[in-house]
Amino acid sequence: MKKVFAVLGDPIEHTLSPMMHNAAFKALEMDCIYHAFKVSKENLKDAIKGAHAMGFGGLNLTVPLKEEAMKIVKPDLLAAAMGAVNTVDFKDGIQGYNTDGIGAEKALVDAGVKIEGAKVLIVGAGGAARGISFQLASDGAEVIIANRTPERAIQLADDVAIVGNVRGCGLEQLDDLISSADVLINCTTLGMHPHVEDTIATAEQIHADLVVFDIVYNPLKTKLLMEAEKAGARTVSGVMMLVYQGAEAFRIWTGVKPPVEVMREAVIGALRT
Repeated sequence: MKKVFAVLGDPIEHTLSPMMHNAAFKALEMDCIYHAFKVSKENLKDAIKGAHAMGFGGLNLTVPLKEEAMKIVKPDLLAAAMGAVNTVDFKDGIQGYNTDGIGAEKALVDAGVKIEGAKVLIVGAGGAARGISFQLASDGAEVIIANRTPERAIQLADDVAIVGNVRGCGLEQLDDLISSADVLINCTTLGMHPHVEDTIATAEQIHADLVVFDIVYNPLKTKLLMEAEKAGARTVSGVMMLVYQGAEAFRIWTGVKPPVEVMREAVIGALRT
């Protein structure tokens, strides 16, 4: 009987996590399968406890469930500090982890970004922004969190301040914030399929010395990344964050070294079809 893993979210139609993890299981000849399920916040507790009861190997959580899961799982120290969970393991009860920050960090380092001392502008204040801001602030970046609702950004910045230099604000001064940043990270769902014409910034707002990182990975090249290319800026696709955070979840669940290149090829192949 196959060991079952899954990603829960709402919406969930866009996810490529099943392709990525199933390719990894196949490459390693592991008798496992990974599915996607649409689950609302209201049903999350039942879904997690049901997966545990049925012997699932583990779960991933995506929008809008990462913060809600904190009420249900036992988080590790990092996830507890972040206040968001994207990975659930069932080997010892219901344990919660957050691999978003690690995924973003590795994607940026792959792209040649020196995180320590960099001025990083994060747009959005949800679960992914929380994980990424904690990781980058603890790595020595100067982090600014800008959000449509300033109060959420300020609250998140207050939470993250325990590990580094961070502040929160609204979007009123977005042009100025972008012009003074070294790295711009979109942590909103703007530009996600099927709303592919949406973007947090245009080429006119982006300068050539900026590194633009969009955590949205479907489509493979978002409107924001196209605008960044027009401005001559360096771009980082959300694909590698997806792959690296997924690889860390895979390691947590299985204790096996994940086949990162297989996972990357599966994601890119699915996006190109």
